[in-house]
Amino acid sequence: MSTTVELFSAPAAEQDLAVVNLRELEDRAAKVLQTGPFGYISGGSGDEITLRENVEAFDDYRIVPRYLTGLDEPDISTEIFGTKVAAPIFCPPMAAHGLAHITAELGSSHGWGEANCPYTMATLSNTLIEHIATAHPAGPKWFQLYFAKDKGLNAELLQRAKAAGATAIVFAVDLERPGNREADMKNDFHFPSILKFPNIPGALAGESLGEIMKLFKHGLDWDDVTFVREASGLPVIVKGLLSPHDAKMAIEYGASAIGVSNHGGRQLDNVPGAIVALPLITDVVQGRVPIFLDGGVRRGVHVLEALALGASAVGVGRPTLYSLALGGWLGVHDMIEHLKQEFALAMKLSGAARVKDIHAGMLVPQTTSIRFRQS
Repeated sequence: MSTTVELFSAPAAEQDLAVVNLRELEDRAAKVLQTGPFGYISGGSGDEITLRENVEAFDDYRIVPRYLTGLDEPDISTEIFGTKVAAPIFCPPMAAHGLAHITAELGSSHGWGEANCPYTMATLSNTLIEHIATAHPAGPKWFQLYFAKDKGLNAELLQRAKAAGATAIVFAVDLERPGNREADMKNDFHFPSILKFPNIPGALAGESLGEIMKLFKHGLDWDDVTFVREASGLPVIVKGLLSPHDAKMAIEYGASAIGVSNHGGRQLDNVPGAIVALPLITDVVQGRVPIFLDGGVRRGVHVLEALALGASAVGVGRPTLYSLALGGWLGVHDMIEHLKQEFALAMKLSGAARVKDIHAGMLVPQTTSIRFRQS
């Protein structure tokens, strides 16, 4: 067993953060997280081309602002599955928040709840679903399912999540096997032995992600979407899609929403950045169901761009864990509030009074690429 496991300790600070921008949080978090956990959170697969493109592809668009609109203060609130939320941003599913802070998912859930935005409880949380739910006092709670080989366990997890107040299921279909994550190889990373995965019997602490994923089904098919929908009785977001064909199929099999995502650049490298795939999927979906995007959102203007290209809301992943490491739930809350402020300013300066006023005509492509820079 690696020394990373045996010598693990997580940050414990509970404090407000002076957030200037979400990009800087990564460098700040690197100073308080141990090498193995930081590499697991921050790293991507292969040459990390997709990891970089998730962020940099937002630079391929320019916003065309409208003035003299009479707009004073924009309204950044929106509705998701019929529930009003403070902003079109949410916490996507991520495993093992205990790597970032001793409060684990209790801290991240609390921060998102105080911000009144949706939070996704993950199958591989270090905290029981029921406990996570109680830490999120406001805003919708979703539950992300990795599909276990035992269908009975899947049904049990879905019903537990529903009983705990989950209003939607995020069916993650893009992690049958972990990607080629070289940072984890170099660091000989295993999940620390003191961090448990209490929602999954047989998921032993101290193992690698690859070992844990052996508990889940390899060879998912569309009938599994039907099972999740019927066993939960909740709206199902099929997450991890980049192909317009897959988006079309998901709707045919009863998906209530599409999750455009490449798993944070952590699975197959050299696939499109999430914002690159978004307009292709928007063209196929044609407004039949909401589209949620996660991957690379670091600015309020990124939120606006994603909504203009067809997203209903965007997920903010790594910054959640970085701000959790730096300040616990208070840090997470500060990060979200800063992003809200940036988004409100982007709406004000572009002339959009309400979220539904954001549309594709507000963007033009950047004709001269500025993305070929050394990361």
